[in-house]
Amino acid sequence: MSGRYFEDWSVGDTIAHPIRRTVTEADNLLITTLTHNPQPLHLDAEYAKGTEFGQIVVNGTFTFALMVGISVAETTLGTLVANLGYDAVKMPKPVFIGDTLRVESEVIDLRASGSRPEAGIVTFAHRAINQRDEIVCTCTRIAMIQRGPQ
Repeated sequence: MSGRYFEDWSVGDTIAHPIRRTVTEADNLLITTLTHNPQPLHLDAEYAKGTEFGQIVVNGTFTFALMVGISVAETTLGTLVANLGYDAVKMPKPVFIGDTLRVESEVIDLRASGSRPEAGIVTFAHRAINQRDEIVCTCTRIAMIQRGPQ
């Protein structure tokens, strides 16, 4: 377990996650077809050449899921009770096949759980950043996390 218990967090804690990931054509193809998304911008290289991007744009749901997934090891692995929600998902820059993404997370809110005395609520702000230091995806994640052993 490498996630932290509720009382181990403080507002302002920031993590630069050590895992980076280069996005592949297979990643984009799989998420797009598994979710039945027929958008030619994600699947058709000839179509994509004619867009302002000039190439295939990686499906945003992959970028979002990868960002959250990379964050898990240092935030909630082994301590998560439940993810309560995601908010304010934004994708200010496109992701392209071959981009390498890294993720940063910051604790922006902490509160005790009103329904579970053995848990607390942590709100994370996640940021995915490409190799050009451009932010490509952001969101807030509200997680119910176990309190540590007494």
